[in-house]
Amino acid sequence: MPRYLMMARDSGEWSEQTGGLSPEEMQAIVARYQAWGERVAGQGKLLAGEKLKDGDGRVLAGQRGTVRVTDGPHSASKEVIGGFWILQADSYEQAIELAKDSPHLEYGSLELREIEEL
Repeated sequence: MPRYLMMARDSGEWSEQTGGLSPEEMQAIVARYQAWGERVAGQGKLLAGEKLKDGDGRVLAGQRGTVRVTDGPHSASKEVIGGFWILQADSYEQAIELAKDSPHLEYGSLELREIEEL
């Protein structure tokens, strides 16, 4: 069965909408993400998922036989990947149906890509 990588993208909506929330309000949002994940996992369609740490990372680029490492991407970037899930679905259409009620769509966009079997 095909697998799909679903990435949570944010181009500033998350920070704008959640920046001033109380810890209780943030926990309520986290609970919505957890409930969505549990529902999809309960269908046998969620294989993995993780939130990525905010504002931390490294970018590696090959340059004439060497590897250049820079800090980033930064939250000031135009678009940041905030997390990911690996879904198992019969088709893109089924994967889209699984993603349609993700709470993340209130704070950003989701990118869905089929994982190529090698």
